[in-house]
Amino acid sequence: MEWIIAKWQVLSSLSPFLLDGLLNTFEVSMFAIILGSLLGAVLGILDSLKHRILGMIINTYLHIFRGTPYLVQLYVIYFVLPSSEISWLQFDSYSAAIVSLSVYTASYVTAIVSSAILSVPKGQEEAARSCGMSKFQALYYIVIPQAIKLTIPAMANTYVTVIKCTAVLSVIGLTELTRQGETAILRMPSDTIFIYFLIAILYFAYCYPVLRFANWAEKRFES
Repeated sequence: MEWIIAKWQVLSSLSPFLLDGLLNTFEVSMFAIILGSLLGAVLGILDSLKHRILGMIINTYLHIFRGTPYLVQLYVIYFVLPSSEISWLQFDSYSAAIVSLSVYTASYVTAIVSSAILSVPKGQEEAARSCGMSKFQALYYIVIPQAIKLTIPAMANTYVTVIKCTAVLSVIGLTELTRQGETAILRMPSDTIFIYFLIAILYFAYCYPVLRFANWAEKRFES
């Protein structure tokens, strides 16, 4: 009973700080997911057109951002780019977090969208073109609606990965959930395991609804 009372006191004192960190995690990840999804959707559609030069540029972008650790990308955007002394590349920790996570998210969304569009049978577009539709109309009205449901499971996994990637943002001083937890551990080193447990619970509470929503959306599109 004493142990339970002690942990409850720890939980009560840390809740405001951890919830504040969770809010920052939510804000940064939502910005990154929205911006990254928009950029990735556009690049994915362009990549599916199989234009030679455009495809080379997009594939180079994908290889760079999917083939290197996110932490390295974060360091480059926060520490390296500002040293160029170009005004629009001067990022504070908050903007660096959003920019880095957005382009990281977009690299995966691009591949998902492109693969989904190319998975739709060619006959669908050909049938639409034979009915007088332009290539853009066939893509917009016929191909993309069928491709959307194919992207849902992979997109959900990507979004959860992005949320978990926010844990490394503490290295640039952003007070997200993990950073707040680490600060709490410095104050209460004897409760290290319990605090990490609380952090894990909060991440789970954030990620689980995303996966549940993805399952619901997938079933909704199938019906």
